[in-house]
Amino acid sequence: MEVLSSRVLLLSADPERLQAFYRDRIGLPIHREYPGGIVFFAGNGLIEISSHLKTDAPSPASDAALWLQVRDAEATEKQFRDRGVTVLREPRQEPWGLIEMHAEDPDGRRIIVVEIPADHPLRKDTR
Repeated sequence: MEVLSSRVLLLSADPERLQAFYRDRIGLPIHREYPGGIVFFAGNGLIEISSHLKTDAPSPASDAALWLQVRDAEATEKQFRDRGVTVLREPRQEPWGLIEMHAEDPDGRRIIVVEIPADHPLRKDTR
């Protein structure tokens, strides 16, 4: 299989509310809009929320979570709180060395915001 492109599709009983959340509260930049849908930039990936994929389930959140890397987790926490985003857990350094904060979207989907410290192995050039 040759994968040319990929994106995460978020299903929602209220896609317009979810689109507004990721656009206005989280502040993701828009990659493309089309009738009934928005595709957001999310680092090296894309997140699409489409009205034509509307689910009848009141809360489609599952064990899946979004992992979003940021430059500064504390600044992101402040931005989220200022914009009314539900922060479930403040940023803290995990035993594996990453700084993580947990938030939640309107459908109960977990958003894991990650800051990679300068001295973490993920920052090292392995070539």
